[in-house]
Amino acid sequence: MSSTPSRTEASKAGNEAYRHAETGDDVTRQNVLAMRQLEEAALARRTRADRVASAIARFCGSMTFVTIHVVLFAGWILFNTLPGLHPFDPYPFTFLTLVVSLEAIFLSTFILISQNYDMRIAERRNQLDLQINLLAEQENTKILQILQRIAKKVGANLGDDPEIRALEEATRPESLVEQIEDAYRAGNPPTGGKPAG
Repeated sequence: MSSTPSRTEASKAGNEAYRHAETGDDVTRQNVLAMRQLEEAALARRTRADRVASAIARFCGSMTFVTIHVVLFAGWILFNTLPGLHPFDPYPFTFLTLVVSLEAIFLSTFILISQNYDMRIAERRNQLDLQINLLAEQENTKILQILQRIAKKVGANLGDDPEIRALEEATRPESLVEQIEDAYRAGNPPTGGKPAG
């Protein structure tokens, strides 16, 4: 039997933790913990190729990598230009150019693999953000509708506010996408708000 908790068990544990949260800091701490667990799970699911490419890309982006190359290239050039030594790659350093070109090909491939992995993670985060935002919007719409009913029941006069009526309508994501695309085509990026209808 696996020691890793199922998604249902993790969800129940998370709900229980939120129920016992007493302050905003407790809720924030739970959110940070949940996100860290998601990140750790994503890292654990990486393929060997992703891990190798990520390690190489991380090393190539370090000052150690720069220092090693400065020392190697300076040594190579000095050895092949100083008088009295037998150069193995005389000026214009054709072999050095070949080595650097091959290194650049492999490094760019590893960096692209690492970036592809990062893009997949970013896309997953964007999907999570979108789902949370849509859920929050649906909850807010439902709360507004309930408040309207309560206001009517207790006899509070809210007047005929068109903004409240517009906010009570459920947002349709496909309508928002159409509005955004239309606005960009017209050269007017949207400033927010709910779609009409």
